[in-house]
This record gives sequence, C-alpha cells and structure tokens, in this order.
Amino acid sequence: MSRRFQYHLPEFPHWHKPHAGELRSPISFVVLIVIILQLTLPKSLSLTIQPWVCALEFLLAVMLFGLNPGRISRHRKETWAIGIALTSVMTLSNAASAVELITALIDGTVKSANSLLAFGGSIWLTNVVVFGLWYWEFDRGGPGARAEALDPYPDFLFPQMTDPVYAPENWTPKFFDYLYISFTNASAFSPTDVMPLSRWAKHLMLIQSVISLVTVGLVIARAVNILK
Repeated sequence: MSRRFQYHLPEFPHWHKPHAGELRSPISFVVLIVIILQLTLPKSLSLTIQPWVCALEFLLAVMLFGLNPGRISRHRKETWAIGIALTSVMTLSNAASAVELITALIDGTVKSANSLLAFGGSIWLTNVVVFGLWYWEFDRGGPGARAEALDPYPDFLFPQMTDPVYAPENWTPKFFDYLYISFTNASAFSPTDVMPLSRWAKHLMLIQSVISLVTVGLVIARAVNILK
C-alpha cells in the first residue's frame, strides 16, 4: 500500500452509519419564519418584487413538504434540487436587503436607532438561517445522502466525530447543528468548535463572516451615532 493511503479515514468510521433521517417539519417551520421576516422588512430595504419573491419561496417550501412530508431518509435528486433552489432565492433576497441596508447606513437615511437595530437584526438572523441551510444541504451530499451514509468524507468535523465517547453510538448531525455552526460563525466571525474541512465549506463560512462583520459593524456604529 502506498504512503498516500495510510492517512485516509477508516472505511467505516463510528459516525458513518445509515440512520432514519431527519423530520422535514422543523426545517419547514424555520423557512416559514424567514419568509415572514422578509415580508416585514420595509420597502426601502427589500426588492420591489419582494411579495412575489416570498410567494415563490413559500411555493418551493410547500413543494418540498408535499414531496417529502415525513423523514428525509434517502437522497432524492428532485427534492434536493428544490431545496437548493429555495435556499438560493432566500439568499439573493436577503443579499439585496443587506445591500440596501448598507446603502442606507452610508447615506444616513435611517433616522431611528430602534428601526435600524430591528431591521438590521432581521437581516442578520435571516443570514444565519440561510447559511445554516447551505451547510445542511451540502455536508456529505445533503440530508438524504447522510441518512444513507453515501459519503464517508465529511465537510464539517463535529467534536462527536473525533471520539465515540463524546456522543451516543447513533449520533448524527441534524439541522440544528448546522444552524449552530452558522450562528457561531456569524457571531464570532470564525469557526468555533466545528471545523470546516472542504474548500466549499471554508468559502461559504468566509463569505458569511464578511457579510456578518460588515452588517453588524455598520449597524452598531450607526445606531450608536444616532443615539448620541
């Protein structure tokens, strides 16, 4: 055996096992909250076609739930593709709102600190959920592929993966774990206890950190200036 293969992961690491899969309903509920947050943004901080964008997001979410209302127990290309489309639309919508918010902050058109913090917090929270969905959709091929244990190479290294004593034998990352990654990355502007391994994961975490840093920094600075 050549030297390059001596450092590969074991063929079946302790966390690489098929499992029943996650329930679709919690993810659908979180998506619904994001749609509501986007609808409540003022027109000055959203796209002119925002109601139609939110309607499209809702339609895609309903399609996902209709195709797979129970557990995501296997990888299905059609549902995975719809999930990617939904996350993409949510990302573009929130990115447009973030650009409008930054423009308003630079121009000084926002006069109320309370409104600034509320709308900035809404965009930041949506950003956390959106990137959590990206991590959840892509890690080891997506939730269905993880349920079938199709890919042994993880994109994120959770502490439970490093030693079986840290978690039950049947442990597997759920959507909340990816939401946690997104929240800590958006708060600390860097990975905390979960490390990105693949390049796409590092790229996404880098982009999220930059967006969060710029948004939070400008919002807080402008809010403090208004209060003074």
